[in-house]
Amino acid sequence: MSKKVIVVYCSKTGFTKKYAEWIAEEIDSDLIEASKVRINDLIKYETIVYGGALYAKGINGLKLFLKKIEEMKDKKLIVFFLGATPLHEGIKEEVINSNFSKEQQESIKFFMLRGGFNFNCLNIMDKFAMFLLKLKLETKKNLTPDEKGMLSSYSRPIDFTDKKYIIPIVNEIRNGIIKDNYNKEVIFYD
Repeated sequence: MSKKVIVVYCSKTGFTKKYAEWIAEEIDSDLIEASKVRINDLIKYETIVYGGALYAKGINGLKLFLKKIEEMKDKKLIVFFLGATPLHEGIKEEVINSNFSKEQQESIKFFMLRGGFNFNCLNIMDKFAMFLLKLKLETKKNLTPDEKGMLSSYSRPIDFTDKKYIIPIVNEIRNGIIKDNYNKEVIFYD
């Protein structure tokens, strides 16, 4: 495949970077960390793939990236985002609606992947925010299974990444075979 695709990522703990590297390797594309991207770097590409982790329904680094590509309406845009919890009904749509305008939603393909959590890799501000969440969860009487899993991940990192989760993204880049923006037909989870 020609170098008409670039994969841009923002990764704090390495899970997004791992997916970005797998995608770039699979389609033989260029790969760059989001903080190093310049608008002139992106002009030569036909397809731009952006990946970031979820932080309170926001996608890490996305706002700055969207400002950089706002005037590139002629490019094919793909966004993948990931979190440690399994995909639940409505979460993907909620994240998309929280981060993208209706116009953007019509022109971007979206994919949600399963990531992981490693408290030790967080910066001091993120550790503080996650510590507050931990305190809140510890005082809650009836924890959901996801909340129980989150609490246990503070003491040991969890990694749900799997190369098979990139298959729909790679197919979209190569063939455009995904039927809709919400990827309802192809969700790969264990």
